[in-house]
Amino acid sequence: MDEPVPVTSSIDALYPSTNLSSQKTRWQNLIKNFEDKYGGKPAFVARSPGRVNLIGEHIDYSLYEVLPMAIAADVLIAVSPSMHENQKDVDAVLSMLNTNHGKHRPSECAVPSLGEAHIDATKHEWTNYFKAGFNGAIDLLRKEDAKFSPRSMNVLVDGDVPAGGGLSSSAAFVCASALAVLRANGREKVKKKELVELAIVSERAVGVNSGGMDQSASVFSVKGDALSVSFSPELYAEAIPFPKTEPPITFMIAQSFVTSDKHVTGPRCYNLRVVECTLAAEMMAKSLGVELKRDSGPLGCSLRGLQHAFFDGGTSSKDPPVSLGDPQTPYKEQLETMLSMVAELLENEGGYTREEIAASLSMTLPELEEKYMTKFPVQAVRFMVGKRARHVFSEALRVIAFKDLLQDPNSATDPNLLPRLGSLMNETQDSCREIYECSCPEIDQLCSIAREAGAYGSRLTGAGWGGCTVHLVPRHKVNDIQKAWIDKYYLATEPEMSKEKLQEAVVVSEPGQGAVM
Repeated sequence: MDEPVPVTSSIDALYPSTNLSSQKTRWQNLIKNFEDKYGGKPAFVARSPGRVNLIGEHIDYSLYEVLPMAIAADVLIAVSPSMHENQKDVDAVLSMLNTNHGKHRPSECAVPSLGEAHIDATKHEWTNYFKAGFNGAIDLLRKEDAKFSPRSMNVLVDGDVPAGGGLSSSAAFVCASALAVLRANGREKVKKKELVELAIVSERAVGVNSGGMDQSASVFSVKGDALSVSFSPELYAEAIPFPKTEPPITFMIAQSFVTSDKHVTGPRCYNLRVVECTLAAEMMAKSLGVELKRDSGPLGCSLRGLQHAFFDGGTSSKDPPVSLGDPQTPYKEQLETMLSMVAELLENEGGYTREEIAASLSMTLPELEEKYMTKFPVQAVRFMVGKRARHVFSEALRVIAFKDLLQDPNSATDPNLLPRLGSLMNETQDSCREIYECSCPEIDQLCSIAREAGAYGSRLTGAGWGGCTVHLVPRHKVNDIQKAWIDKYYLATEPEMSKEKLQEAVVVSEPGQGAVM
């Protein structure tokens, strides 16, 4: 966890052998384009990958454990510190170019003395992600040295993580950006945990209440393994090797080509779910007479914090007092208890209005909106807090079950291992569709087609409302499942879809390597 981000002079270990040749060409083109644009080679390249989440959807911001893995698709940032003409009250100038210059326009940003790069979160500009990483990095460096002044930088960005595809292109971009800025400003060694914690906070400046899974997977991942990431009492990650089964455990990723950028749709989708989960914790705590302590949740408290408060051995402030949990209760039983209380404490299946929530928390409506809905505005008439809490607690239980199966010493010889893992993934998809309401018809269709063609388990991955799906499949069924998608989904919805787009649509994924320089 505290080891530094690896520094390497070869990319051979970063990518699967099947696409290493194309990746070498991509890196060579990046360096040549940098030379053409800036007149010299980059000093280094910062790289951070996207991720696919195997299980644990929408629970990281409630501080529950998740199980993602990095993928080969990544963001590369070629960097060279630069000189700029002396300008009054300006510390540094950032020159930002993108290899996809037809879509992403060049930009330059002057950083004021003792200030930061300006980000307008109301405008969805690609440079905001680099600025977010830059601001987080220089804030860290200024805490270490109050007189720190950032260097000017020439940067060229290249990314092949699909934007809005549910594979965390934004987290990969912010992680790579922060890593690049730290290195350009003299940090020879950047600790992984430091980078992740910095990037989690930095991405929130772009307007998203991110929980931390995406950044953790992008930095901590080890090639060939899944990654267990927990957030309480503090950030912790460990590699979880996959059992050596026969047939081998195989994952496929399929794009829906429904773009759902959580930075754009946040007020009615992603950010709204963060607010609903936070309000669920507050309302349940109020009903139980327990005090929520501030934690690392995006809005300062979480459902995991509620679980801690209920089982910490304290007393209820209710009159008469509510019987609270025994601190010695095993963790899994604690979660089962929390799940069982949701229906009783948040019984209104139709959701709650702002006025009803404010009254239950003994707050005025302006106080409620100021505390929970100002930093990241949301759009909702009714808040479905009970359904959201039910998903979180049940999904946290599924993560435990999935991880236990992977770590069972007899798992490699268990003929039911893959069907059992797949069943948990299917349960997650059902919950995302029916309870958390973050799926969409296209995602549901991809999952149904895959299951009919022989997949063990199929579910959305990432924020949802579009993006990608992940599937646990028998190795010998890969071609059958891919053909079923092409015939029944891709060509059915877009008969003239190009061969290139079809090739991009489906990937047989191997667990990838995390961030490197």
